[in-house]
Amino acid sequence: MGSDRAPAPEVAGALRAVREQDVDVTLVGNATQLEAELAREGDDRRRIAVVHASEVVTMHDHPGQAFRQKPDSSMRIAVDLVARGEGEAVVSAGNSGAMLATSIFVLGRLPNVERPAIVTELPTPSGPLVLCDAGANVEPKPSQLAQFGVLGAAYDRIVHDRSPRLGLLANGSEPGKGTQLTRDAHALLTAAAAKSPFQFVGYVEGSDLFRGVVDVIATDGFTGNVVLKTCEGIAEGLFGLVRQELDKTALARLGSALVAPALRGLAKRIDYTEIGGALLAGVTKPVVIAHGRSDATAIASAIRAAAQFAARALPDKLASALAALA
Repeated sequence: MGSDRAPAPEVAGALRAVREQDVDVTLVGNATQLEAELAREGDDRRRIAVVHASEVVTMHDHPGQAFRQKPDSSMRIAVDLVARGEGEAVVSAGNSGAMLATSIFVLGRLPNVERPAIVTELPTPSGPLVLCDAGANVEPKPSQLAQFGVLGAAYDRIVHDRSPRLGLLANGSEPGKGTQLTRDAHALLTAAAAKSPFQFVGYVEGSDLFRGVVDVIATDGFTGNVVLKTCEGIAEGLFGLVRQELDKTALARLGSALVAPALRGLAKRIDYTEIGGALLAGVTKPVVIAHGRSDATAIASAIRAAAQFAARALPDKLASALAALA
């Protein structure tokens, strides 16, 4: 129960998920609060269970300390349930750093994985763009950054069934650009691409993200998180500007009725609540990290994504892809 407005979005999202999807959901948190929220929603509870947790990991908790000092947190108990086979995937909208640490310590890393990373998707005119890492590792080593590219490419190949074009995010496309980190990772990815089912196109710039140049972008977690949140802000800002322009004159307001369906469709495509959450790639079970601002729609979408990842045995397939390069 870690979202900004917990537990209401988690409960409402779980109820929506069990009504619309073929899933069973276990809510982990303060049982009294959860039962009260469920009663307020008036659900018959046939596919929802509640497990009590006496502690909560806040956004201010240090990730490693939260794992050690709060063993009865909702996050820890939820991951423990999946580790024991009492759940197939876990979803959290809480402290992503603590979720990373808890998942590593409890579930363990896949073979050959140095550091798990967050894989998310951005909508583009040419299809989804896979971004890895979106926030888990702000200061990776070159080998870890290169592996983020491999993880992202493997995810893309499995989920979207295509031969991905992989790019490394930098401040220019020339080989000499970037930092020592990106230059070293570039060399590693160039070598890996020779025996991999993906095409490494080299450096790409931020302006290339939505041009269909690549299918997968590898970057460090600091830059990736900035890119992700910048894209969210731009999307919201652009819609605000469009609304202002459409409201300027009577003729514009009349025309807005004609473009409204297209705008609604576009809004749905770029709405983070429709995606719901991002996969923590590199651990042994599906772990989905949702936005702290998640509402019920976002939580339901995150649950749907987690169920799909579990049904596809995505961690096992990622492990197989990495083993081929080990």
